[in-house]
Amino acid sequence: MAYKLWYWAEIQGRGEFVRLPMEAAGIAYVDMARERGSDALIADMKARTHRPPFAPPYLDTGDQVIAQVANILLYLGDAHGVGPTDADARYWLHEVQLTVTDFVAEVHQVHHPVGVGLYYEDQKAEAARFAAEFREARMPKFLGWFERSVQGEWLAGDKWSYGDTSIFQLIEGLRYMFPRRMAAIERDYPRLLAIRDRVAHLPGVAAYLASDRRIGFNTQGIFRHYPELDAG
Repeated sequence: MAYKLWYWAEIQGRGEFVRLPMEAAGIAYVDMARERGSDALIADMKARTHRPPFAPPYLDTGDQVIAQVANILLYLGDAHGVGPTDADARYWLHEVQLTVTDFVAEVHQVHHPVGVGLYYEDQKAEAARFAAEFREARMPKFLGWFERSVQGEWLAGDKWSYGDTSIFQLIEGLRYMFPRRMAAIERDYPRLLAIRDRVAHLPGVAAYLASDRRIGFNTQGIFRHYPELDAG
């Protein structure tokens, strides 16, 4: 039976961190809101009363509903071999993914530094100030740690894992959001760039990227390109 993945229909967002390893591993899933619309997602969330998810993405396995990206990926790693089986490596990779979650939260805060319920246009001055610190300090801090964390050709050694598909998505998103800044600094992270390229050439990922199922980045998602927030 195919999993049911619930996430907003119009954006890549956090759901893309779940889609990518499933595409890479050939794990069958139905992107429910893409088929039924985001109103169906809202209705589904409201209808769930037993251990309801706080927010999408969430994965309906048929037996349970699992929310939060890192939690979903931990499950997929165990159930489908897209994560390490050694206990130490398993929890370490989960640590990496939780750090990705922290980074993504700061990415979103760049264009919503005052309040998530406000439009970007309502907080542009604050966003410019936040973006400057993010470009100069936070991007190198996170990317530098991820770079040091690479264990071999892949994050966890000699086999790709969900952590590698997450690195791919981070690099792609940052290149879209901050093209000038990434052009200036990305050569400092050769291991991450190599992982990005290897993931892009995994057959399942390559087919997904070439399909119309991969929604492009846009100014509704997490990684948003506002030229005034970018600098080299």
